Amino acid sequence: MNIYGLLGRDIGYSFSRNYFSVKFKNEQLPHQYQNFDLQHIEEITPIFTDAKIQGINVTIPYKEEVIAYLDELDPIAKEIGAVNVIKFDKDRKTKGYNSDYYGFTESLKPLLNKTIKKALILGTGGASKAIAYALKKLDITYTFVSRNPDENQVNYTDLTKDMMQEFKLIINCTPLGTHPHVDNYPAIPYEFLGDNHVLYDLIYNPEETVFMKRGKEKGAKVTNGSRMLVLQAEKSWNIWNE
Repeated sequence: MNIYGLLGRDIGYSFSRNYFSVKFKNEQLPHQYQNFDLQHIEEITPIFTDAKIQGINVTIPYKEEVIAYLDELDPIAKEIGAVNVIKFDKDRKTKGYNSDYYGFTESLKPLLNKTIKKALILGTGGASKAIAYALKKLDITYTFVSRNPDENQVNYTDLTKDMMQEFKLIINCTPLGTHPHVDNYPAIPYEFLGDNHVLYDLIYNPEETVFMKRGKEKGAKVTNGSRMLVLQAEKSWNIWNE
């Protein structure tokens, strides 16, 4: 039996394990999907040496850290600087890919309107790098928003009315609002949102976050990350089976 799995920390909630377990059952595939819940990235070595393991997804907080342990990077993953898919060849050599950007791009396209030229990316972690890559490919200018901004980034306190009206697409790449802390939300000035705004939350649990609710109240289109997760998961499966 081949084993696939998800690498991360504190991932009992895992979308991937449920998704692939159902897929394997429905398609009568002789595979198993496991969570590799590691407290430290250094614990990864036994996973790489297990010949039964054929492919790995990577989630928070290891999308960037795992790169140092890989033999090779796909050019897109290298440009993004984050990996969420690992493939093994017949010699157990590892290659890192990124399917997050694909899932985000394809799930975002139906929501776009002609007024969207600029986007705010909330958060600066591994997921946000794939989002930035996707926006660049879509010719949408982006600015990172952080509580501790680096150069060329802005703070939440910098978000003025004019800026909010200029940046019509807002993507939450932070964990704020994730179950069980469902009352949390990014501190953007929601009062300046309108019906040309699109709020995209990478969170999928809960189905509707406070970030999304507050956007809807102002007439904005909103979506969670569930469609992106399905698309990136299927892309992962394609990569493992190429």
